[in-house]
Amino acid sequence: MSEDTAVAVAAERAPVRQPAQVYAVAAVSALGGLLFGYDTGIISGALLYLREDLQLSSREQEIVVGVILVGAMIGALVSGSLAGRHGRRRVVLWVAVVFAAGALGAAVAPDTATLVAARLVLGLAVGGASNMVPVYIAEVAPPAIRGRLMVLFQLMVAIGQLIAYLCGWLLAGSGGWRVMFGLAVVPAAVLLIGMTRLPESPRWLVEQGHTAAARSVLRRLRPAGADIDDEIAGIGEVVKSTPRQDSRALWQPWLRPALVVALGVAAFSQLTGINAIVYYAPTILADAGFGKSVALITGIGIGAMLVVAGITGAIAVDAIGRRRTMLWFIPLSGLAMAVLGGAFLMEGSAAQHWVVIIALFAYILFNGIGMQSVVWLIAPEILPLRVRGPATSLATLTVWGFDLLIAVTALSAINAVGRSGTFFAYAALNVLCVVFVLWKVPETRNRRLEDIERALHAPGSLRRNLSTSG
Repeated sequence: MSEDTAVAVAAERAPVRQPAQVYAVAAVSALGGLLFGYDTGIISGALLYLREDLQLSSREQEIVVGVILVGAMIGALVSGSLAGRHGRRRVVLWVAVVFAAGALGAAVAPDTATLVAARLVLGLAVGGASNMVPVYIAEVAPPAIRGRLMVLFQLMVAIGQLIAYLCGWLLAGSGGWRVMFGLAVVPAAVLLIGMTRLPESPRWLVEQGHTAAARSVLRRLRPAGADIDDEIAGIGEVVKSTPRQDSRALWQPWLRPALVVALGVAAFSQLTGINAIVYYAPTILADAGFGKSVALITGIGIGAMLVVAGITGAIAVDAIGRRRTMLWFIPLSGLAMAVLGGAFLMEGSAAQHWVVIIALFAYILFNGIGMQSVVWLIAPEILPLRVRGPATSLATLTVWGFDLLIAVTALSAINAVGRSGTFFAYAALNVLCVVFVLWKVPETRNRRLEDIERALHAPGSLRRNLSTSG
C-alpha cells in the first residue's frame, strides 16, 4: 500500500468531528424526555402519600396513574398532524408550555377530580414530547451519530425518572406530593427558552419547499466537507417520489412492513412490564412488607438502573446495532422477571427481600438497554418522510395505549392472581418479544433515512433488503 493510500484510508477511518450545534440541538430538545420521565415517574413516590391524603382506593390509584397516559395518547395523535402543518420545532415549543400548565395544575389541585384533570393536561405534553422530540432529533442528526443522539432522549427520560424517585424520597410525607408535581415547571421553562434558539427540521423544510432554508440549517448541523447538496437532493428525491401525506397512505401495502415493526416494538416496550415496575414498585414493595422507607430507596435504585441502562443503550445501539441490542438483552430481561416472580413465592425472609431487589434491578437494567433504548429510535428511523408525522403518532399512540393497559391493570392483576402470577405473565411476554424481533425487526444502524425508505419500496422483505444492501 502506498503512503498516499495509507493516509487516505486512515483519514477515512478517523472519527469525524461533528458540529457542536448538533449536540446542542439534541441536548435541548431531549429536555422533553426529562420532563416525560419526571412527570410519569413522580407518581411512584407521590402515590404512597397521595392515596392517604385523598383516601384513594386501588382503582382510584390506577385512574390517577393512568389518566396521564390517556392524555399522552391524545397528545401523540394530535402532535403528528400539527407537526406536518406547523413544523417539528413549533410543536415542541407548544409542548413546553403545556408541560408547565399541567405541572402547576397538579401542584395546586384541591381534590381528586382537579388532580386527574391536571394529569390529563400533563399527558397531552408527554404524548407530544414522546412523539415529536425523537422525530426532530432523527431529522437533524447525521447518520453516524443519529442512534446515540436519539437514545439521549431515552437517557433523559431515565434521568427524569431518577430525579422523580429522589424527589419522592426527599419530599416524603403528607403534602410533599404537591411540591413534587410543581418542580416540573423548571425544566419546562428551560425547554421553552432553549427551543426558541434551535432550527427547524431540514427535512420538513424541504417538504414545504423551503430548500434554501434547509441548506442553511444543514450547513450548521453537518461536519466540514459534508456534501450538503447531495443530502438535499436525496431528501428532495424522496419527497417527489412519495405521495402527499394522507392518512390513507398508512394502510398501503408498501408501508405495512415498516408499520408492523414500529407498532410491534411500541407494543412490546410496554407489554414486557417496564412501567408496572416504574409506576408501582414502591407500592408493591410497601404492601409486601418492605416498609415505605425501603420501598422509596429501592425506587431510587430503580431510577439509577434506568440511567445506567440509558447510557449503555446509547452506546450499544450504535456499536452493535438496534436489532442485536434487543436480541442480546431482552432474553435477560425475561429471565430477571421470571426470577422476580419466583422470589415472591418464597417466604418473607431477608434472603427473599434481597432476591426481589436484585431481580428488580436486573430487570430494569436489561429491559432498559434492550427495549427502552430502541423504542423511541426505531419508528422515526423506519417510517417514511411523507407519513412520518401521522405514522410516528400511531406508533407513539401504541406505546401509550399499552402503557395505559399496564397502568390500569397492574394492581388489579396482582390482587387477582398474585405478584408471582403477574410477573410470570410479563416474563412470557418478554419471550414473545424476542420471537417478534427475530422475525420482523431489521437493522437500521448507520443507514441514511432515505436509504431505509428506498429499501422499504424495494421488492422483498424489508429486513432482508436492509441486511443485504449494507
